Amino acid sequence: MKKLTFGSVAEVVKEYVMMTIGILFYTFAWIACVFPAGGTGGGATGLSLVLCAAIENLFGFHIEIGTMAFIINGILLLASGFIIGWNFGIKTIFCVVLLSVSLNFFEAEIPVLKEWLIERGMIGPDSISIFGNLDSILLVVMGGLLSGVGIYVCLRQGGSTGGVDIIALLINKFHPINYGRVVMVHDTIVILASLLVGNGPEMVIYGFLLTIVFSATTEALLSGNQQSNQLLIISREHDRIAEEITQNAHRGVTMLDGMGWYTKEHSQVVMVLCRKGETQDILKIVKNVDPKAFISVASVTGVYGQGFGLIDGGMLNGTKKN
Repeated sequence: MKKLTFGSVAEVVKEYVMMTIGILFYTFAWIACVFPAGGTGGGATGLSLVLCAAIENLFGFHIEIGTMAFIINGILLLASGFIIGWNFGIKTIFCVVLLSVSLNFFEAEIPVLKEWLIERGMIGPDSISIFGNLDSILLVVMGGLLSGVGIYVCLRQGGSTGGVDIIALLINKFHPINYGRVVMVHDTIVILASLLVGNGPEMVIYGFLLTIVFSATTEALLSGNQQSNQLLIISREHDRIAEEITQNAHRGVTMLDGMGWYTKEHSQVVMVLCRKGETQDILKIVKNVDPKAFISVASVTGVYGQGFGLIDGGMLNGTKKN
């Protein structure tokens, strides 16, 4: 059992604080920007908007967006637990609950804030959002940027908002498929489904615009951390280093047989493949165990397998599948 220290507790607290900030950015963007513009998007939040509108149109009663998002994610988590196993982390549950609570909070409080701003003459009485009569396209773009930043902050701490992530896991249980394709198909279906609840073609365009801006923002922020590195570590403490990396960095380790040519001594070489953003954490682990260890760090163009990208058969020979 890992010993609790002030540093480890502080690190956990920091992660949850940052995840909270990220989720608040994400949900604020939806309720303050996307919702007033009449737009929609993908993910569990976009699906919640469509289902809430459909229920209100058909049955005449209103369900909060956050409540619907919680129902959707709850069903997906239960399905994932029974089909794949109950191995999703506490961070995922934390983010799913916080997502639902904050969506409901902003849905209730942002109209109050809007009225407060109108009463004080800070925005006009006919304003569509708390940002005044900002053009709907600009609101959607702002929503995409803010939500992208929020998800980036959340993902950097190991959090997940559920939704498409869980759907991708369920699909990959039976048929390996690229995560990006799952997101693309899911978001397209949700956005087009908004036509069934009275949204016009312009709102569908806003939905795709939101998805593009959100994806581009998240990808741009994550791109530096998605690159992979290969570390070769030569040390007499190879067993301890391998154990520490496995337990604390949660990365797989491969032992290679080696021999120092000058000394003619046999040794073990610890090989680790990790995301670029995880390299410093692994280097710290090695330094703490053996400050004299010899380490080689090299960038790799692609890593496929568990914990990294899926192998796309059509890409093995450098060509895409049609």
